[in-house]
Amino acid sequence: MKGFVISGKKKRRNITCSRARHRHYVVVAGEDGAGGEPAVEDVGDGGDHPFTLYAPLRPHPPTMPPPNLPPLPPPPPFFWGETPEEEYYKSQGVRNSKSHFETPNGKIFTQSWIPLDEDQPVKAVVFMTHGYGSDSSWCFQKICIAYAKWGYAVFAADLLGHGRSDGLHGYIGDMDKVAATSLSYFLSVRRSEQYSNLPAFLLGESMGGLITILMYFQSDPDTWSGLILSSPLLVIPEGMIPSKLHLTMYGLLFGLADTWAAMPDSRMVAKAIKDVEKLKIIAVNPKRYAGKPRVGTMREIVRMTNYVQNNFEKVKVPFFVAHGTSDGLACYTGSEMLYEKAVTAKEDKTLKLYEGMYHSLIQGEPDDAVALVLGDMKAWIDEKAQKFGSKCTTD
Repeated sequence: MKGFVISGKKKRRNITCSRARHRHYVVVAGEDGAGGEPAVEDVGDGGDHPFTLYAPLRPHPPTMPPPNLPPLPPPPPFFWGETPEEEYYKSQGVRNSKSHFETPNGKIFTQSWIPLDEDQPVKAVVFMTHGYGSDSSWCFQKICIAYAKWGYAVFAADLLGHGRSDGLHGYIGDMDKVAATSLSYFLSVRRSEQYSNLPAFLLGESMGGLITILMYFQSDPDTWSGLILSSPLLVIPEGMIPSKLHLTMYGLLFGLADTWAAMPDSRMVAKAIKDVEKLKIIAVNPKRYAGKPRVGTMREIVRMTNYVQNNFEKVKVPFFVAHGTSDGLACYTGSEMLYEKAVTAKEDKTLKLYEGMYHSLIQGEPDDAVALVLGDMKAWIDEKAQKFGSKCTTD
């Protein structure tokens, strides 16, 4: 493999990695992950031996900005660039709409992507949930647009505490409630006259995959035709599990620390994205939560991953799971456990493991790898949608 040096100040601290097997990009985008362009310097081949990465110590904020440096250009208004939304969506063959949905837990921002040709019959409805710190309005749209282009009606909602929905940014103090809030919107569409007789699928990415399973558990039987999970966060990597000491200490403050952005930051975005150019686009998402993880959010992730692991056998519907073997944010062993323990008929459950791919399969891999994953997803849902046809109904 290759080692890398992160450019920065002359003072450096060593981070020793042993027996690394996969190529990793380590990117620094500025203080707390904000500002500046990521910089990665290739320093040659480290083979299959221990190597050292050098990371800059955080400098103290300067009293004055460095002289003679041009201001950074503003980020583009959309992940695709400057093209107006309506024009871009039309070029993709889809129609997009935006709205807010009132719930007892707060107002959530929602979107839909529908095939542009109104005479094209909709095959099924897909309800999508983004991951931690993300939202439905930036690069997550890539998967939404793809499914709409294939002939599916797609609906998504920003989770509470994310994007343009209500709540403290980056805070999930009760994951069951967060799941129920998005589910209330999805069910309102699912039960509508327009879609009630079509097959309906839940899709979740990363932490959104965990929340998708919670939504499935909260739903009446036969509501959903199947689940689609991309890199679901079902098992936390050992190096990212919050310290029990930290959680206990903050818990002793009787909830006062629950919203604090005080948990260790493992530079999640850099671990998720393999393509550095795509990382630059994701990093400038104006709605992305880039602060340190909040205490309550990490507590809930630990609690609910444990809960779901103990209830995999409750999954009975067809499902498709995609996971990269070099995922640094969600262990692919969680997807393997789901496949093994779910009581879904063997012919109706599919697990695809992609050798060497990182966490963000659709947003962060090279284009050829993305096409491979999307091709597998399309083949699965096309087959299931045709199988179920218009047989699925809801109360």
